[in-house]
Amino acid sequence: MIYSHSYSSFFFLQSERKPSLTFASETADNSSNNCNFLVPACREELFPIADIVTPNLKEASALLDGLKILTVSDMRSAAKLLHDMGPRNVLVKGGDRPDSLDAVDIFFDGEDIYELRSSRIDTRNTHGTGCTLASCIAAELAKGLSMLESVKVAKCFVETALDYSKDIFIGNGPQGPFDHLMTLKKSIHKSAGQARFNPSDLFLYAVTDSGMNRKWGHSISDAVRATVEGGATIVQLREKDIETRDFLEAAKSCVQICRSHGVPSLINDRIDVALACDADGVHIGQSDMPTHVARALLGPEKIIGVSCKTPEHAEQAWIAGADYIGCGGVYPTNTKANNLTIGLEGLKTVCLASKLPVVAIGGINASNAQSVMQIGVPNLKGVAVVSALFDRECVLTETKKLRALLTEATQVVK
Repeated sequence: MIYSHSYSSFFFLQSERKPSLTFASETADNSSNNCNFLVPACREELFPIADIVTPNLKEASALLDGLKILTVSDMRSAAKLLHDMGPRNVLVKGGDRPDSLDAVDIFFDGEDIYELRSSRIDTRNTHGTGCTLASCIAAELAKGLSMLESVKVAKCFVETALDYSKDIFIGNGPQGPFDHLMTLKKSIHKSAGQARFNPSDLFLYAVTDSGMNRKWGHSISDAVRATVEGGATIVQLREKDIETRDFLEAAKSCVQICRSHGVPSLINDRIDVALACDADGVHIGQSDMPTHVARALLGPEKIIGVSCKTPEHAEQAWIAGADYIGCGGVYPTNTKANNLTIGLEGLKTVCLASKLPVVAIGGINASNAQSVMQIGVPNLKGVAVVSALFDRECVLTETKKLRALLTEATQVVK
């Protein structure tokens, strides 16, 4: 975006060639006339050193001397004309295009044109979307993403935050605040859900298994209720052999059970299910959705865990915005096919390299959990277990037993 008299911000982006500059602004009265006096400076001084410019339709029109931009075809032409002025990339934003059923942005990198489409969200709370988009692009570039991927993530984040903000009512003006940090409704969320992630929640991490539940005649919700009543501190719903509709209904029930006990609930892999049932977060593997994309979809308040076997995996998880990592398999296990065992030394190596709290997983049970917790690294916060809890007739009893063993082990370490 570009300057207006009402508000202006500057975002410095580090590029491969040299630092470059992107303008971002919010125009209170949506008038392009306010920025006309700065148009020559933008075109002559700023555009040649910019990695990306992100004008909306009115701003693009002002930069192009009043050119009418009404259709997607017009936006494509405008992106090419703006690119001719010097910026390496152009994103023409079409969120304010009249009579459009979706939000279409045009991205041009000098060679290829991309139409980036997303849902149109009906809300007055749009003040700040441009600055947030530019900031998010800058942040993703700093993580090493390409420009196109950075724009896609930023667009996804803005859409998520717009949807979150749509029902907030503050002030009587034509535009309301866009809650880019997703915090204005925090009091509502905290009364109904969990507070932000606490690493101590990883202490006894229960991971469900539909096959084991069927074997012992337990429903998912019964198994979850038993483990949280027995002392599990966090629950991950890992249900691979269940239809999405059935999984969603079971997840909704389990989230409420966990919430009533003050225990965070996570969904394995399925970002869609996590959003639909309002779980407290997700756990994803190396072959699942990229962590930075999951963060953009879920927002800053949700918990994201990532499976990691190497220091490199741990570093990538931290950069991408994870809250914790799961490291293993520590011991051989039948729960996951072709799972590489890293042993206690491998676990310790990853823990020492990780900037995030760690939960150990893989073949951990009552006979070896204490050894895991006593490897002597402060960011190892707990153990994740599957069969040791759920491949048993009485989940409640096994959870209590393992919780006591872990508590004893940590007291010895202290």
